[in-house]
Amino acid sequence: MNYDAQSTVVRSKESAIQTNKLLRNTYTLLAMTLAFSALTAGLSMAFNLPHPGFIITMVGYFGLLFLTTKLRNSPWGIAAVFGLTGFMGLTLGPIINAYLGLPNGPQMVMQALGATGIIFFALSAYAVKSEKDFSFMGGFLFVGILVAFLAGIGAYFFEMPGLSLAVSAMFVLLMSGLILYQTSEIIHGGETNYIMATVTLYVSIYNLFLSLLQLIGAFSGDD
Repeated sequence: MNYDAQSTVVRSKESAIQTNKLLRNTYTLLAMTLAFSALTAGLSMAFNLPHPGFIITMVGYFGLLFLTTKLRNSPWGIAAVFGLTGFMGLTLGPIINAYLGLPNGPQMVMQALGATGIIFFALSAYAVKSEKDFSFMGGFLFVGILVAFLAGIGAYFFEMPGLSLAVSAMFVLLMSGLILYQTSEIIHGGETNYIMATVTLYVSIYNLFLSLLQLIGAFSGDD
């Protein structure tokens, strides 16, 4: 019994060490990719590059996401995740430039950025400190994101601003849930690859920021 108890303690300590290492690697890579994405967004803004458009954005995003997924267990996975986040930064620059051109544009961008940071850190801290298992949210989030994505495509092609705002509100809730879910998966062993964990958290932050920016712009009367 004593041997079994000691073995359980050892396994528990090893698990805690692995979890802490995964969290550390994930947040380190996330910080680096966010910084790189901010750099590419800044370059896009400085050179006043046009937005690549919906189709190119989707092809680029899903293509680089597929590449990152395939390379997630190799050193090239790091390069792929930087390629993905750098590309998303390039697509973000023209959007921010458009908002900065509005009367209250700088304030709206800063409000969206600040709210995104607060939501991310608050939810991440809650998931880590509480150690609650949010794996039950997986199915709901998958279906919800799929529905919101399809609704967003419809709002874009049929030019329905009301639906577009509804989709943004949905994405704020869904991305918040995804942050909780992904952090919980890291803690409880559901996700063991820090590259994929980083991608999920990055996408959550990216979509959360864009959705908040659109909502803030709409309710300020400038969107």
